[in-house]
Amino acid sequence: MTQTTVHLAPGDYFVGDARYRVRTLLGSCVSITLWHAGQRRGAMSHFLLADRPDRPHAPDLLRLDGRYGDEALTLMLRRLARHDIRPQDCQAKVFGGADMFPRARSPRRPAVGRRNGDAATRMLARCGIEVVSTSLFGSGYRVIVFDIATGDVWARQAGQAEQPAAQEVE
Repeated sequence: MTQTTVHLAPGDYFVGDARYRVRTLLGSCVSITLWHAGQRRGAMSHFLLADRPDRPHAPDLLRLDGRYGDEALTLMLRRLARHDIRPQDCQAKVFGGADMFPRARSPRRPAVGRRNGDAATRMLARCGIEVVSTSLFGSGYRVIVFDIATGDVWARQAGQAEQPAAQEVE
C-alpha cells in the first residue's frame, strides 16, 4: 500500500487512517500521537504552547486552536470520536519540548519546551490515555514521522540549540 505523507506545520493536527504517514519538525513545540490499533487510525498534533494564555471564559466564545496543547488534544479526540474511538482505547506517544535557548531562560520559570512536555503528559493522564513512549526535552530539534498503519513513530534528534558561552579558565 502506498502511503500519503502529511507534513504538519506548527499549530496543525491531523487525524487519519493507515493510508497516511505524518511528519513534522519540533524544537520546543510538542507532538502527541494517538493510535487505535484495532482500527489502525491515529492522530498527531504539533502544538506551540500548552494552553492559551488569554482564554475566553465562555465556551461559546472559544474557537479551538491547534497551537495550544489542550485544544489540539480536544480537536483530535473529537475527530477520533467520529469513528467510535474512545480516548482510553488509544495509545499515546509524546515528542519534543527541547530547550532551544538555554541562555535566555529565567531561573524562576521552566523553559517553554519543558512546560509543553509536562503539560502533554498531564493532559493525557487526565483523559485516561496510556503513554507508551516519550522522547522529550534535551536540546536541538527532532524530526518525527508517525506511520498510522503500524502505530510506529520514528524520532531523530539533531541540531544543537544555542549553547552556553564558553568560559575561560585562569
